[in-house]
Amino acid sequence: MTDRPPRVAAIHGLAGFGRSSLAVVVPTLSAMGIQVCPVPTAVLSTHTGGLGEVEYRDLTDYIRPCFEHYQRLELGFEGIYSGFLSNPSQADDVAAFIAAWPDALAVVDPVMGDHGKPYRTCTPALMERMRSLVRSAAVITPNPTEAAILLGEPYRPEPLARQPLKSMLARLGELGPRHVVITGVELASGECAAVGYDRGRNAFWYVGYEYVPAAYPGTGDIFASVLTGAMLRGDSFPIAMARATRFVELAIKTTFSYGTDTRYGVMFERCLGWLTHDEILKGYKPL
Repeated sequence: MTDRPPRVAAIHGLAGFGRSSLAVVVPTLSAMGIQVCPVPTAVLSTHTGGLGEVEYRDLTDYIRPCFEHYQRLELGFEGIYSGFLSNPSQADDVAAFIAAWPDALAVVDPVMGDHGKPYRTCTPALMERMRSLVRSAAVITPNPTEAAILLGEPYRPEPLARQPLKSMLARLGELGPRHVVITGVELASGECAAVGYDRGRNAFWYVGYEYVPAAYPGTGDIFASVLTGAMLRGDSFPIAMARATRFVELAIKTTFSYGTDTRYGVMFERCLGWLTHDEILKGYKPL
């Protein structure tokens, strides 16, 4: 135990507008009592989801000197959490952070694509390096598109039955991480859910949520942030899944009720107070 809050190195992009990346990671984790040390991989004027030509600056040459400075300071980290990488070589920088703080919870959100397509910033070289990086992670949080990319399989847009989902989760676990969560899954039963796998216990979980007919950027970043914060605060894996799912659902429903432009992201600011209450959650079920 330390006399300070848990500390996380958050290695992620920073989009100035649109509520994604470090713009949501920092306040979300901070609301949960986690000290965040942002390590930006790139700065962007907005996210890349339909807001016009983006001003974009790669920060690859910043990350390694930042890492070396933190080592000289002998900082302690309880979490290493990576998201958007703008250059394949940044995967090696994230791996260096994970290796330098081996006792920290290593969370990799393999930001590569959505809705069956890779993002325009995601090259084949980045995909290959991301497959290597997840081998160093304790927790990964892909969406269905990213899960398919990691497994080198075609994306399947149809709803999935539980056995194929279990197979997918187990194969992702075989890549190295102990805990796997696939977000935004449509089940063959008609439910929408986050599904998870605890490789150490060989246990499969799912947390259902109510579908809202709108898609917002940044929700994956928020989910991974809450999951990370919850696990660092001592939640079990399925309870952390439930906490992350409930918060994202709350933020989406709040935003949908106001009818704002979906490109502007979720109005999570109105919901951050929910994270300050250590609510007991029960919405997780065996898959």
